[in-house]
Amino acid sequence: MSSPRGTTRTLAAATDLEQLSIPPATPTVTPLTLNVPGWVLDDLRHRLRDARLPDRETRAGWAQGVPLDRLRDLTEYWSRDYDWRRLERQLNDLGQFRTLIDGVGIHFLHVRSAHADAVPIILSHGWPGSVVEFLKAIGPLTDPTAHGGGAADAFHVVIPSLPGFGFSDKPIDEGWHPSRIARAWDALMARLGYDRYLAQGGDWGGIVTSQLGKIRPAGLAGVHFTLPEFPIGAPPLRGQPTAEEEAALAQMRSLDAGSGYAKQQSTRPQTLGYGLADSPVGQAAWIYEKFAEWTDTDHDPEQVLTRDELLDNITLYWLTNTATSSARIYWEYKVANTITVELDLPVGVSVFPREIVRIPRIWAQRAFSGLIYFNDQIPAGGHFAAFEQPGIFVEEMRKFARLLR
Repeated sequence: MSSPRGTTRTLAAATDLEQLSIPPATPTVTPLTLNVPGWVLDDLRHRLRDARLPDRETRAGWAQGVPLDRLRDLTEYWSRDYDWRRLERQLNDLGQFRTLIDGVGIHFLHVRSAHADAVPIILSHGWPGSVVEFLKAIGPLTDPTAHGGGAADAFHVVIPSLPGFGFSDKPIDEGWHPSRIARAWDALMARLGYDRYLAQGGDWGGIVTSQLGKIRPAGLAGVHFTLPEFPIGAPPLRGQPTAEEEAALAQMRSLDAGSGYAKQQSTRPQTLGYGLADSPVGQAAWIYEKFAEWTDTDHDPEQVLTRDELLDNITLYWLTNTATSSARIYWEYKVANTITVELDLPVGVSVFPREIVRIPRIWAQRAFSGLIYFNDQIPAGGHFAAFEQPGIFVEEMRKFARLLR
């Protein structure tokens, strides 16, 4: 079944958030109720059904990228059985908002705990992730007494979409590098009335959180990482590397060898975006590959994430047309060149076993003079820690926060 010409032609306008029923952000904090127009979802299904796929890989497995059969199964399910409205209802029920900070509309989830002494925490995602990564952790973080913890373990949770990601605005000018995002996060927490808070992140969220720690605004009580900035710039070695350091350096070399995606996004995000913006199959493959490589699985992310969960994240990129704008954070970081590996405020680090680079304790000790928590004995989990292992992630947050209460 071919997609109507008018529908496809009009979709270029629908990439504007206003065409997705999302009004412009203002300096006030405004509730957001999502209701993506049905024709946008119809267009997605038409594109999936009409997609032209490439030929099969010539070597079995993942050596050349996502295998044809795997992606065909995923996208057929996407076109036939996936229900965006389920996620839409969940986000609306949790409480999501938009506000204008430094000229850019920032989308965020904000879920307050019923416990009066809850600690505010801002959680930052990376690429190719989104706020979807943290959804399973929100309940246990905000309502610990219903999830194996005590009232003293409660958090007020703020989960923003990075600029150019999800339902945040796409910056129209250069300059939205991680340190600028970090300043926006502090402004967001102040706007929400939080004068003392914690920050957590991994991947780009870890880099933003590193930059926030470098700025060290008055309200920031401590930072926690599943992956800090070390894969970009490791602390200088001192003498012969330890076995743990050797292993981390080998992981960094392996990551660099497979970083074609990052080189493309840091040098030619605009060129890349034309294909991903036009093809949901292309967008799915670009993201699905990283979940296959970086989860604590053998290229089988459905072992730890449901197909719906994977497609929640992918669909968020597709509906908002953020393949290009999200890729630009790589460009911005390269241009800004603001690598930070030394912090002097309270820091916690949780090293999940299948993280893309397992940070050695000695690196954390050298870089973080205020290191108060370090755990590299976690039983399961990969790069998307809160998404893959929400229970473990929540317990790590509790252990870190208890040291600062």
